[in-house]
Amino acid sequence: MFKDYRYVSLENPDIRSYADSDPNSFLNEYDNKVILDEVQRVPELFSYLQSRVDAANKMGQYILSGSQNFHLAQNITQSLSGRVALFKLLPFDMDELKTAGWLESEFASACVKGFYPAIFDRDINSSVFYSNYIQTYVEKDVTELLNIHDVKTFRTFIGLCAHQCGQLLNLSALANDCNISQPTAKSWLSILESSYIVFLLQPYHENFNKRLIKTPKLYFYDTGLLCHLLKIKTAKAMTTNRLKGNIFENMVVAEFFKKNNHQYLHEEFYFWQDSNANEIDLLLATEDGFAAIEIKATQTITQETFKNLDKFEKTASPNNVSKTLVYGGAENQKRSKYRVLSWQNISIDTSQGIKS
Repeated sequence: MFKDYRYVSLENPDIRSYADSDPNSFLNEYDNKVILDEVQRVPELFSYLQSRVDAANKMGQYILSGSQNFHLAQNITQSLSGRVALFKLLPFDMDELKTAGWLESEFASACVKGFYPAIFDRDINSSVFYSNYIQTYVEKDVTELLNIHDVKTFRTFIGLCAHQCGQLLNLSALANDCNISQPTAKSWLSILESSYIVFLLQPYHENFNKRLIKTPKLYFYDTGLLCHLLKIKTAKAMTTNRLKGNIFENMVVAEFFKKNNHQYLHEEFYFWQDSNANEIDLLLATEDGFAAIEIKATQTITQETFKNLDKFEKTASPNNVSKTLVYGGAENQKRSKYRVLSWQNISIDTSQGIKS
């Protein structure tokens, strides 16, 4: 995508030393159309970049990238606010995997393998990759950022978050089970969000008269990491696990979030649930109503599968409701009242919310 850009990695100690000790000379040498990778390694560079960007008044002069979002975002906010376009590069989405011929044929295998590029690019066993990922990125970088001394408790906290995937967030239970205060649990959860380990899906609670749930649901950006934390190592183990439906739902919801970011769409997704446990897994406001999306791990579809979609349509009346089922099978189906999509074939349509 950026063939006419030079690439410089500040992970390299010699280059990092150059940029750190003499930033003006460094930026004189790399002054235009350059990718500065792992730029958070030299935080002092951001102030110099600000001056040069303001003076040059050029669009796309620098591409700044880094693997530690919290450090990168902090420096951008402080020095380059209003001067940047931000792109979130999340783990691979289904389209990227299909293009490369890497997408698994069964959803259980895809969930367990995960979606991080290194697993595919370097042909690394998922168990090995996620074990190292936990020990390096999560335990080292995150705990250093928060000055967490009890790494064991923090790892327990992440594991307990995994057991709440696809469920209403219970912050009190997380705090009690880890023997930490609720403010500490909130702080730890916030840093997991900032580092793109987990995300919260907020409930939709406007325009309806029924009593509605107002607690967010917790998801992981990557189901490979989620399965690793749940000690699920094989596709067979996942299909018999009691959290199978939650993991499948997590994968599908994360897919919508990934495509939303990768395609730079800026759509707002929600879930909907009332006090009687009637629920829509994913909801998107459209031009004339809603796109309601039900997520089921089943490969066998019956009329019962659509009941929550039909209930929501009545609740949301007179708004128009586009009803979609995403399921665990491999083929899309054409139905008169519903869209039925395979988990492999999800894409976002900003006018209707989804399309096949």
